Amino acid sequence: MADLQKTPFVRELASSDKKIRDKATDSLTLFLRSRTDLSLIELLKLWKGLFFCFYHSDRPLTQQALARNLSYSLVPTLPRSAVHRFLRAFWITIGRDFHSLDRLRLDKYLFLIRCYVGVAFEIFLKGAQQDAAQSKGGNKKRKREEAGQKAKKRSKAKKQNEDREEQEEEENNETKWAGLESYISILEEGPLCPLNFDPDQPPTDEKKDYVAMPHGPDGLRYHVMDIWIDELEKVLEFEEGADGQRKPKGGVPVELILRPIEKLRVESPYKPVRTRAQETLQDERLIEWGFRARKVDSDDEDSDEEWGGFD
Repeated sequence: MADLQKTPFVRELASSDKKIRDKATDSLTLFLRSRTDLSLIELLKLWKGLFFCFYHSDRPLTQQALARNLSYSLVPTLPRSAVHRFLRAFWITIGRDFHSLDRLRLDKYLFLIRCYVGVAFEIFLKGAQQDAAQSKGGNKKRKREEAGQKAKKRSKAKKQNEDREEQEEEENNETKWAGLESYISILEEGPLCPLNFDPDQPPTDEKKDYVAMPHGPDGLRYHVMDIWIDELEKVLEFEEGADGQRKPKGGVPVELILRPIEKLRVESPYKPVRTRAQETLQDERLIEWGFRARKVDSDDEDSDEEWGGFD
């Protein structure tokens, strides 16, 4: 597996020739789809090669195309059994090597990170909504057929159907967002963790395929917060509300999506991080969509008279 970092298709991903890049992306996709048993350690070795392949890519258009290939073209094709592990390897790699980026290469990595935040919302939020809609349509058809068969026992059948619908709705709500919650938990371990250092975090143990997730750093933390609502907006579907403003269609797990930002606002020991988290939570779009209420100043907020953490 260590030699995979040096294989032609990893190097060719950075080519300025679109045909070569596309062929390399297809090769990488086929490899990952055929190797669903790859461990986290093996994926980290692969990501080390991808990271430096991206590091050496030049020209803005080539860099942007490669970032999209490594995210929007690749991640949705991965088997569901491997996608969380692949994303964990990405965030471990970014958290570990973010500090080594010079200012000339920083922008292209910020774009890559944006793409990964976006594709995760596309898979775990938009994808889950579409799956639920298809499942709901199938359930409606089944229920119509059952209702026709039980026309003579309408009252009893109606009660049974209502009970079953209620039970199915509860079960669907628990499982519908399971993938999104697992992904959010990865970010809460890494770039959106309130702590830069956690003394209770277990050390890396490669024999158990465990690698400690780097926390932050602050530059990465700020960037993820800055793009969080932007990338969320791209996957939501809207309809015009009674007040003429856009309202998201379908169920959106707002508390889950904003949970890591809320944790930063409450738990971060650094005031600038808490301030940035508060600004994210008060984004005008969240208020327009009905996800958040407009902030009302109160005496309960951090004041200059009280210790508010490190500045």
